[in-house]
Amino acid sequence: MSGLSVRDMTFRAGGREILSRVSLDVATGETLALLGPSGCGKTTLLRVIAGLESATSGSVEFDGADVSKSPAHRRGFGLMFQDHALFPHLDTRENVEFGLKRAGWPAGRRHARAAELLELVGLPGFERRRIDKLSGGERQRVALARALAPEPRLLMLDEPLASLDRGLRERLAGELREILERLAIPAIYVTHDQAEAFALADRIAIMNAGRIVRTGTPRETWEQPQTVFVARFLGMDNIVDGVRDGSGWIATPFGRFGPIPGAVGETTLLLRPESVSPSGAPGPNVAEGVMESLSFAGERTAVTLTAGGQRIEFSLPSSAELPARGERAWISVPHVQELAQ
Repeated sequence: MSGLSVRDMTFRAGGREILSRVSLDVATGETLALLGPSGCGKTTLLRVIAGLESATSGSVEFDGADVSKSPAHRRGFGLMFQDHALFPHLDTRENVEFGLKRAGWPAGRRHARAAELLELVGLPGFERRRIDKLSGGERQRVALARALAPEPRLLMLDEPLASLDRGLRERLAGELREILERLAIPAIYVTHDQAEAFALADRIAIMNAGRIVRTGTPRETWEQPQTVFVARFLGMDNIVDGVRDGSGWIATPFGRFGPIPGAVGETTLLLRPESVSPSGAPGPNVAEGVMESLSFAGERTAVTLTAGGQRIEFSLPSSAELPARGERAWISVPHVQELAQ
């Protein structure tokens, strides 16, 4: 395979298994977002791929060659950390050139490469600017230029926008996507921010407790989360327990949904919020409950229904006629999915 291939990667430290049989591929020119909660193993996986940690078992291959035993400086991979780790006593150009100078690049070639990369990241003319005179976003760009300076064949970015405010993060995420597309090298982008991952990545890999539990394009991952963990991690909280009968209909505290083929017995459903609408009466695929709250937000109103000790939330057009708080309410839910535990 052209690009990166990780197979059955396991990493143990301190008597604990931090990575458990992780496998992933990143093709040339593809950006993979590694998404998951803090402590799930994302950064450890990057460090093992980079050669900064040694795997307990498994392999790392690049363009079909096994690099598992190669030291970090021989892998040709670039790694950009969350804190950027810039040197305050060096100016912008010297920071970008740091790795090149250690690698023995002549001064003229170093300067040309630094100028080229500062142009790429939107900082032309910043060569002599002091690091302490740069904004957070500018430092992030300098750190990216430094990671790209040695012409890495794989780029890994560990929460590079985490320290920035939301507005700047959204703008830089779009710019970073364009830069990665122009580079046309495989890239792994680690984040716990769903919106950031979806904006940047060609594919998503979601991790939990040292395992990759879901891979797919951003659209596939959103439309088919498959498991309770992935759905909740993506902010989908309309998850209810139910019991399926022999006809595939699933009874829940909020009503009957389906039919969804499967084994008779207990299961879990995701009541998706897309295309929901008020309904005047109970029926199949209609959520019924007590209106607990209504929150007006311009064109949309957020509503919360309760039944059987559970709650679900939907966003409905504010123009719709809705029951008052404390009254019975019915909402048609056309999209329902079964989730695995």
